[in-house]
Amino acid sequence: MSTTLLLLADGRFPAGGHAHSGGLEAAVTAGRVRDLDDLDAFLRGRLATVGLVSAAFAAAACAGGDIHTLEAGLDARTLSPALRKASRAQGRALLRAGRTLWTLPTAERELHHPVALGVVAAAAGLTPAEAALTAAYGTVTGPASAAVRLLGLDPYATHALVARLAPDCDAVAARAATVDDLPACSAPLLDIGAETHATWEVRLFAS
Repeated sequence: MSTTLLLLADGRFPAGGHAHSGGLEAAVTAGRVRDLDDLDAFLRGRLATVGLVSAAFAAAACAGGDIHTLEAGLDARTLSPALRKASRAQGRALLRAGRTLWTLPTAERELHHPVALGVVAAAAGLTPAEAALTAAYGTVTGPASAAVRLLGLDPYATHALVARLAPDCDAVAARAATVDDLPACSAPLLDIGAETHATWEVRLFAS
């Protein structure tokens, strides 16, 4: 495994990921996620939908896909304005961090996070498959980290859960890197939760 992949996937990479819960804060407040078993179901659902889409778009961008087409595709797949805003905020932060480490092409506008991840991964010398794996992994680790703060879960048990999801992350990444048509899996509760979450005056996470 590439050390560069580990660097880019590290939660300590200064790309602002720690400020986002991936929809978990809204799910916790709504009572849908209360314990480790609920978190397991939440992460598996997120990986199978948002994770697959993100991984596929990251792989496509890393492979040199047309940025405008990929951006339009993600806009069409992201129904929630709040999620589009969060995705671009994370993409902006990732590009800023990436530019300090590698030589990136000049983007004509802000990019969605998965597209930005693919661009940064390519600049770092990673393969599309590695970009997909980084995206899939981030889909579960961000909310898992947020769960420790939001629910007071045992961090050891939470990381054990993430470890059990490793084969699923690998499978999603492998599928994402080889699809002919970019997937359009949806997660309506994440869209609804994001719009509700965006109206809160007090919250721990930006999304």
